Amino acid sequence: MLTAVFVAALAMTQAGPAPAFESDNDTTREVAYESITAGDMARAIASLEAARAENPGDPALLINLGAAYAATGDFARAEECYRQAIASEDRYDLELADGQWVDSRSAARMALVSLETRAN
Repeated sequence: MLTAVFVAALAMTQAGPAPAFESDNDTTREVAYESITAGDMARAIASLEAARAENPGDPALLINLGAAYAATGDFARAEECYRQAIASEDRYDLELADGQWVDSRSAARMALVSLETRAN
């Protein structure tokens, strides 16, 4: 079973990775995509934290949660989320906004580098 996740990697535009869709077969699960793209980080964080309670190791969820925290200036929580995504036993391919496919751990590492650049 191939699980694909679309990540609109806003890191490429200096905002850090954000929205993702996770697809499992023909089912698509939103991971706060609309809230993040609309700039409603409070709503995105609430939604993602609730989802995190049920699936704490989901890399796409953690990357999006990190992006939402980074957008609010909470770089410590963003870093924690990215590091958890890197360490997650779950991993799958992510499609970045530029169409490039990367491993979820690679996407989380890119997000972490982007965060470190922004925080300095």
